[in-house]
Amino acid sequence: MKYMLIMRATDEAYAAMGEVNFDEMLETMGKFNDELINAGVLVAAEGLEDPAEGVVVDYSSETPVITDGPYGETKELFGGYYILNVASKEEAIEWAKRLPYGGPGTKTEIRRVSSIDEFPQDNIWIQKERAWREATGQL
Repeated sequence: MKYMLIMRATDEAYAAMGEVNFDEMLETMGKFNDELINAGVLVAAEGLEDPAEGVVVDYSSETPVITDGPYGETKELFGGYYILNVASKEEAIEWAKRLPYGGPGTKTEIRRVSSIDEFPQDNIWIQKERAWREATGQL
């Protein structure tokens, strides 16, 4: 089963991370990522750029409205994610508990990622997606 670990942090936690030596951070995260690789559970891991550089597409009106930056009311922003292929939610939780740089103002949300196998296989769109995934080596 695949699980997504979504790292979230407050503005204060992001500010504190800005004071961590970048080379030290790379070393610490690199060692953790290497553990995931050696355990055979890492599918993907990416950090996200500063939310101020992003845009929001709001579908509240008939014509979507585009605004710069994150939602104004957001108290915790996503900073990155891991996708792990593990046997259970409990195993995903155990990996999340070991993530470096947790602390006040940080959280990791864990959500299962649905597999294409869970959708109706007689649906033409599922069949097309399965064919694409197979052709690109994703299945």
